Amino acid sequence: MKRFLALILAVTMAATIFGGCSSAPAKDEGKLNIVTTIFPEYDWVSNITSGAEDVNITLLLENGADLHSYQPTAEDIVKISSCDVFIYVGGESDKWVDDALKGATNKEMTVINLLDILGTKAKEEETVEGMQAEHEEKDGKEEAEEEVELDEHVWLSLKNASMVCGKISDKLSEKDAKNKELYSKNTENYLKKLNELDARYKAVRDSAKYDTLIFADRFPFRYLIDDYNLKYYAAFSGCSAESEASFETVAFLAKKLDELKLPALMKIDGSDGKIANTVLQTSNQKNAQILELNSMQSVNKKDIEDGKTYLSIMESNLAVFTQAVKG
Repeated sequence: MKRFLALILAVTMAATIFGGCSSAPAKDEGKLNIVTTIFPEYDWVSNITSGAEDVNITLLLENGADLHSYQPTAEDIVKISSCDVFIYVGGESDKWVDDALKGATNKEMTVINLLDILGTKAKEEETVEGMQAEHEEKDGKEEAEEEVELDEHVWLSLKNASMVCGKISDKLSEKDAKNKELYSKNTENYLKKLNELDARYKAVRDSAKYDTLIFADRFPFRYLIDDYNLKYYAAFSGCSAESEASFETVAFLAKKLDELKLPALMKIDGSDGKIANTVLQTSNQKNAQILELNSMQSVNKKDIEDGKTYLSIMESNLAVFTQAVKG
């Protein structure tokens, strides 16, 4: 889905800011200034740089805004412009970044794009059986959008997280050689934790009774599902802006729930659960539970202050995952 409004806003703000705004706040001089767009990036960098006093990390989406609808403020653009390292996902939702970087005042900035790191391991969004296609207005008519986009939810794979953290660590070490040994040690310890949790997911999958999950919601978990060789059905794709499921979609998901006799129906964080409840009431599996997997798309500053981390959320997701596939 094209984000024309976000792109236009970014261009307008960039022109205003870089055309002579002298009141823009300066970066934290004497420190390695790192700007991240989303929570997983922020938490990964926090672990990699733990113990380094001369590092300043900024999370742009700290108010819990969804990556897909985020529009940068003028202050955000300024933070990006002068930072030393900028980390972002790099999908369709981040099209605004191109214009933000054109006006960057720090010409030696290191830019890290998660989808670029994954390369051929990045997956295209897919439409599976029963999934409601997204629509947009074209020439006054509503048409199904056909353009293929990369699935942006790369952080929901522990394997991806390990790959990305290794590359981020290398880039930070190049940028900040004096802390290279610290970054290397922190990364080694963190990768061990990621790999151990990945092994626990695999162990649950190996002993699972069910091999399919049904999401009566958006579906941002394709990377996780593929990591553990599971099947899925969903109401919408992960990046969909749709919020109302058609009768056909609800009926299809209810029928699949009955056919597979699954013990659970899935929704994601931030969902009101209306579609899941409707599917459940339409099905014959009245005793199925509605379980929630956290996609980390709405983590905010308070959540971080309360101690939520990437690993703690993936731990919680493991408990839900276990319940869904083992019954």
